[in-house]
Amino acid sequence: MMRREFIGLVAGSAMALPFAAEAQQPDGTPLIAFLFAGASTSNNRYLETFREAMHELGYDEGRNIRFEYRYAEGYLDRLPGLAAELISLKPSVVVTSPLPASLAAFNATKTIPIVMGNGADPVGFGLVESLSHPGGNVTGVTNFSETLVPKQFDFLRQLLPKLARVGMLVNTINPLHVPQLKEMQIATRDANVDLVTVELRAPDDLEGAFATLASQNVDALFVPPDAVSFQLRKQIAQLAASYRLPAVYGYREHVIEGGLMSYGPDLSLNFRRAPTYVDKILKGASPANLPIERPNKIELLINIKTAKALGIDIPPSLLALADAVIE
Repeated sequence: MMRREFIGLVAGSAMALPFAAEAQQPDGTPLIAFLFAGASTSNNRYLETFREAMHELGYDEGRNIRFEYRYAEGYLDRLPGLAAELISLKPSVVVTSPLPASLAAFNATKTIPIVMGNGADPVGFGLVESLSHPGGNVTGVTNFSETLVPKQFDFLRQLLPKLARVGMLVNTINPLHVPQLKEMQIATRDANVDLVTVELRAPDDLEGAFATLASQNVDALFVPPDAVSFQLRKQIAQLAASYRLPAVYGYREHVIEGGLMSYGPDLSLNFRRAPTYVDKILKGASPANLPIERPNKIELLINIKTAKALGIDIPPSLLALADAVIE
């Protein structure tokens, strides 16, 4: 399914009500609703960063603002129901992460402002008209996930010059994986490398996915950004080690948990910026007029300890490019 086909799932009629017109709390305290595709444990760090930034802006939970949370726990089919629950509470703002959560929230409301704490390609998926002028009820902070696959694959080839067969964990429920898979297919074809795709649509699929990878004799693994793989990052790192599979990931947290290498944005910086959008909206700004931000930096992390355990020598040229090396 192509990206534009997903627009049909989230398209709505033209907005006739002012933003946040529904979001009137009985006691006058703004309610911020959070919708996450992953588990609470996967997002604690970001929520703490978000609360700290809100405090710096003059907001403290229980004093002049309230928070409500919903987590899909890696089961993306739960998101529409969770989004409906949150919207029924009439929040002032909904904060979402990542793309599937934003799509679910957007499908649930066209009037309550939605602030993306993390998400990919909001233009391509029909959430906004443009990054500079969103034009609807969605704004916030996005990332480069939809554009990073060729570079991630290139780093993997630098690490493994004789790479002949690479596996990719794909979540077909996550619309972001449609363009990412296409990018990977192009990159591997151009490099004359075989690509093996294995489904990881829910936490229950993990053990079977790695058993399939092993049966397919892949030389390495690509784990694209996804709420499921992010939630299972420690288990994935452990399984990759046990199957002796070098792997490249989209987020630094995978490497911190024992993964070999990652190339992508630091999501904690996104969640430090997202509260500025919430603050502006609470003060009367329209999300339609708040330009969407993208990360200023994409970083490469390498876990030397994991490389040694896998018997891999990191090329000096690749080490020189690393923004951080974990010993």
